[in-house]
Amino acid sequence: MAQKKLTRCIISYLKMSGRKCRWLHSETKAWAELPNHDADVELYLRGLCWKTSKGYRTLIYNVTVPFFRNNVDLSLFNCSAIEFTRQIAKAPDYYIALGELKGGIDPSGADEHWKTARTALNRINDSFSKRNLKPYTFFIGAAIENKMASEIWQMLKQGILENAANLTDENQVVSITRWLCGL
Repeated sequence: MAQKKLTRCIISYLKMSGRKCRWLHSETKAWAELPNHDADVELYLRGLCWKTSKGYRTLIYNVTVPFFRNNVDLSLFNCSAIEFTRQIAKAPDYYIALGELKGGIDPSGADEHWKTARTALNRINDSFSKRNLKPYTFFIGAAIENKMASEIWQMLKQGILENAANLTDENQVVSITRWLCGL
């Protein structure tokens, strides 16, 4: 559900800003223009691609990053949909941003989701820093408890994270969507 909600927000933002985008079908693995009537497209969507003033951006869900062999929920690449290949995923220079998306809404499980996300974000930062690279990192969570919020805020202040949002706060989801689509 979290991925679908975020996807719907990204698609809406791109449409409202007049940008065309392509989408990657999760079953056929084919890229296509996003149709005008895109109801339920997020059910089969594995990626999106759009153009910015800085070039094409391709967002892929659930990428196993080859050089540290772990899954990342959201990976934004500096390439077009046509250019995106496994070779691009293996090249650290193409990564613009990587993020963790945790959609569980049970407050009692929030801490465990955050621990998993924090570990993944630290692994991302460590792996890229060994290559003298620092892609943007971000976290989006549906259940954010006070202790987590304090930790997230500290990571933002220290530059460990570049952005974060509560998936249940519409303004925060719009803000992180605008940020992500503008990178």
